[in-house]
Amino acid sequence: MGNCGTREESAVVSNAQVQNILLSSLPVKSERKHNRSISDLSDPSTPRNLEDSRRNAGLYTHVIAFTLYELETITKSFRSDYILGEGGFGTVYKGYIDENVRVGLKSLPVAVKVLNKEGLQGHREWLTEVEFLGQLRHPNLVKLIGYCCEDDHRLLVYEYMFRGSLENHLFRKATVALSWATRMMIALGAAKGLAFLHNAERPVIYRDFKTSNILLDSDYTAKLSDFGLAKAGPQGDETHVSTRVMGTYGYAAPEYVMTGHLTARSDVYSFGVVLLELLTGRKSVDKTRPSKEQSLVDWARPKLNDKRKLLQIIDPRLQNQYSVRAAQKACSLAYYCLSQNPKARPLMSDVVETLEPLQCTNDGGNEISSSLNSNLSATGGANAFAMGGIPGYRMHSRFGNNVGPGASCRSPNPNCSPGGPASCRVR
Repeated sequence: MGNCGTREESAVVSNAQVQNILLSSLPVKSERKHNRSISDLSDPSTPRNLEDSRRNAGLYTHVIAFTLYELETITKSFRSDYILGEGGFGTVYKGYIDENVRVGLKSLPVAVKVLNKEGLQGHREWLTEVEFLGQLRHPNLVKLIGYCCEDDHRLLVYEYMFRGSLENHLFRKATVALSWATRMMIALGAAKGLAFLHNAERPVIYRDFKTSNILLDSDYTAKLSDFGLAKAGPQGDETHVSTRVMGTYGYAAPEYVMTGHLTARSDVYSFGVVLLELLTGRKSVDKTRPSKEQSLVDWARPKLNDKRKLLQIIDPRLQNQYSVRAAQKACSLAYYCLSQNPKARPLMSDVVETLEPLQCTNDGGNEISSSLNSNLSATGGANAFAMGGIPGYRMHSRFGNNVGPGASCRSPNPNCSPGGPASCRVR
């Protein structure tokens, strides 16, 4: 391809122009999917004011066609100390756009992703990101600010996410453990992002839902990133999309891995894995653990349906931050999302309805997590985790209406999270 990205200074790319880019694209194939992440995008040296950044990000409603020179300018010629992370696509750099880059641009920190010309993930995935993120806008999707397509250079420019990836917050030993309230808030935000994609006019299957692709802003709002593997969903009488199996081991739905048949319920399974990671503080696959515990789903899912083992698997760092009933509801949701039968999994819209009442609530229960076993023994299971025999659909009917009034926060931290919501709430 020639120079398809250089534009006049005020140029932006519209939806129609995105389609023109797609039609003139190079037939480059991506052979396989690596485990990718933008790594930790948080950086204490971030310039300017957070409030200004949030306000200015909202002003960018179009996708800007940047020149390569402009992106070299904002990343100081892609200096090594500006690197935020590296993945299968290439390297991600921090940058800052303002009027010094182009007249009329509002000041905004950004993340610039550069396609590795020698990498396995190429032009087609770059185009997929431009196509989907160039047209879809939602508070729980990372905003695509712009792109560059000059000669064989392919770059993407995103809003900068100050707190980086969920993966780093959950699994980096040096970080402070996320509170229960913050984890439930992140789960809800990510679920809303998936529900939006699934309910779009032309449904979108994300296909790569995992903790490294969930980025967090300064308020811990979750946003889905990295749409290189997204696919348009089935339409009309179609029941699935047949596609080459791609994704990340440990997150992909079993029926998709076996058949290549992709549906929205494939994303629901992946969401169940991430929810399980949030609940347990464990990675989806961890080769450092004993053989029977290396696969998180295989180890934890049977316990989600066992009232005596349920809270034994929850991250011990969350002690006393949640009620038994809230934990039961969250674990029950994970249990159904991880069903081997795709039709038994809930819709993402039902997942959202299930998670909304769990936002920093003790769910009307009087028990704290450490008292579960003694409580069950004393009451003969009066507060049992009742799931057996209930169909796996219509999650809001099963969970959403069971939250009692007057619920309050169990966290020792009155704000419920390190930088999370300012106050507890129950809907």
